[in-house]
Amino acid sequence: MRRLLPGALLASVVACALGAGASTGATGPAVIRLTDVQVSSAVQGAANRVGTTEFYRQSLYGSTSKTKAIGHAQIVCVVAPGAERECNSGYILPRGTILTGAIVQSRLFYTAAITGGTGLYDNARGTLTVTATRLSPRREILLFRLSG
Repeated sequence: MRRLLPGALLASVVACALGAGASTGATGPAVIRLTDVQVSSAVQGAANRVGTTEFYRQSLYGSTSKTKAIGHAQIVCVVAPGAERECNSGYILPRGTILTGAIVQSRLFYTAAITGGTGLYDNARGTLTVTATRLSPRREILLFRLSG
């Protein structure tokens, strides 16, 4: 009996590892274009100093209306050495949430990795390109390129 236990344990670990590697996103290839307007921001710590945390909230708009928000975004950035920021974001949409992460040198234009999601965007992967179109209030074009 003791000889079977290590073999069974090894077989189950191998099966789990193979299953985890085969996981794919529930979202097929797609492109989502949204616009946003920053509605609030807060800074915890001294501005632009390493370790300072920045919080942003944005209203999200689809292509059919510039006045009725379809969702919102929560963005948290930590200032890193070299004037870069490590930013993690959640884009909350009617049918799920898209999560992103990036090292940002400038909030005027950057690309983030889509690291996952929920609902329709469960286990999403791909990239998000953000382009600022106005600074006060901050407005951006968001282009989500979902690969799976």
